[in-house]
Amino acid sequence: MTSTQSPRPVDEPTPTAGVKEWIGLAVLALPTLLISMDMSVLYLAIPHISEALQPSSSQLLWILDIYGFLVAGFLITMGTLGDRIGRRRLLMIGALAFGAASVIAAYSTSANMLIGTRALLGIAGATLMPSTLALIRNMFHDDRQRTAAISVWMTSFMVGMVVGPLVGGAMLENFWWGSVFLVAVPAMVLLLAAGPFLLPEYKDPNPGKPDILSAVLSLVSVMGVIYGIKELAKDGLAVEPVAVLVGALVLGTVFVLRQQRLTDPLIDLRLFGNVRFSGSLAALMVAMLAMGGLFLLLAQYLQLVLGLSAFEAGLWTVPQAVAMVFAAGAVSALAPRIRPAYLMTGGLVIAMFGYAIFTQLAGGDDLGLIVTGMVVFALGLSPMFVLGLDLIVGAVDPARAGAASAISETGQELSTALGVAVIGSIGTAVYRGQMAGELPDGLPAEFAHTAEDTLAGALHVASMLPEALGAELTTTARQAYTHALQVNSIVGIGLTAIAAGLVVVLLRHVPAPNERADEQK
Repeated sequence: MTSTQSPRPVDEPTPTAGVKEWIGLAVLALPTLLISMDMSVLYLAIPHISEALQPSSSQLLWILDIYGFLVAGFLITMGTLGDRIGRRRLLMIGALAFGAASVIAAYSTSANMLIGTRALLGIAGATLMPSTLALIRNMFHDDRQRTAAISVWMTSFMVGMVVGPLVGGAMLENFWWGSVFLVAVPAMVLLLAAGPFLLPEYKDPNPGKPDILSAVLSLVSVMGVIYGIKELAKDGLAVEPVAVLVGALVLGTVFVLRQQRLTDPLIDLRLFGNVRFSGSLAALMVAMLAMGGLFLLLAQYLQLVLGLSAFEAGLWTVPQAVAMVFAAGAVSALAPRIRPAYLMTGGLVIAMFGYAIFTQLAGGDDLGLIVTGMVVFALGLSPMFVLGLDLIVGAVDPARAGAASAISETGQELSTALGVAVIGSIGTAVYRGQMAGELPDGLPAEFAHTAEDTLAGALHVASMLPEALGAELTTTARQAYTHALQVNSIVGIGLTAIAAGLVVVLLRHVPAPNERADEQK
């Protein structure tokens, strides 16, 4: 049955979700967890894939990146498509495609075949993410229940990113490299079996005519921006990524101008006139900008400075995942009575204390300090993510929830990529600057550039040097990287403060659900 989602009279009570909807939420949360796992699980398998498929360096990069590129590029198109053809229908199509592509990826016989199947996984993943969040918007009309439901959804996504390396490590210890892709298959089978019975169908009753050119413009512009940012972060200023980035921004401008002229636009730009939507999106993107850049640095710190294996590093992120689950539950309990701006601002202040902990790292026995900082900023960022998403999807008409969800998730993808580029570049500059003045005497000139370039390069060079000189270079490089992380943590504090300012200025007047309920009595 398709809901027309006509506006409810003011005096009509808001329907509340029952057992069926909460069980349906569990069905939606599982694929969400696995989609996020698929973003991180591959990193551990790369050495095994390299040995089995012998990819070139370029092919290896595409194996890693093509999934994220296509997820980000197709989100807006798929979110709008779900509004038109039905979110449950699109979710079922995406689940079938994701499961089939996972099986093909697991048994890929060449690097190009794996790149192709990773591309299919990215397109399928783009159908699943906005559909799940949009269905939550339609299943949970009560503000308090919707906040709790989005808490579960957001927790499943973040926990999936954390446990991905753990699951990947366990699979690789017992099976072949392709097994990491098969983890998703049972969940997709469950979704296909249970979805038609537990998930209602919703779509826009007046979707208008589809505009293929707008879909192409959005796809190419988003993919071009993310590609350009990633290439600039990896290789620095170069003609190709700058040209791609400029071209993508031009196409993005054409896309926006086209949406203003169309009777049935792919994205209704009037959404951005709603301060709940635009204010929450802006604050969420700035918070993701800070977090996205530091996540990569922290993962490398655990492995290259503290000397942990990838699996051990993954184990020490479990406390962070537990903190996210706890924080999401606390937000759900407090949100009905406390204005979202207060909760989000308080959480962001806590997150700043988490970043401040990282400024105290010394490059030695810092594991306890690292884990504490990760737990503190996970606790602090959870209210921003949960309530920010809640405000975004709650601010729009239910018929447009798919497009709103896709805009939110695209913004987060862009912010994460930009965070890696900007904060990563700052860290690289700090590292190189400190290394240039502190390279140990006696280091052969042919090794100096490699040691100054990256910490991984310095450790590789150190392993080939005499023991004393290698130990001195290792200590110097780790200290330089620690200093870079300290500087980036200060940048993270500044960005988080900006996010808190946006919340205070733009969202302080948004009432808590209980306040709205009292006003309606």
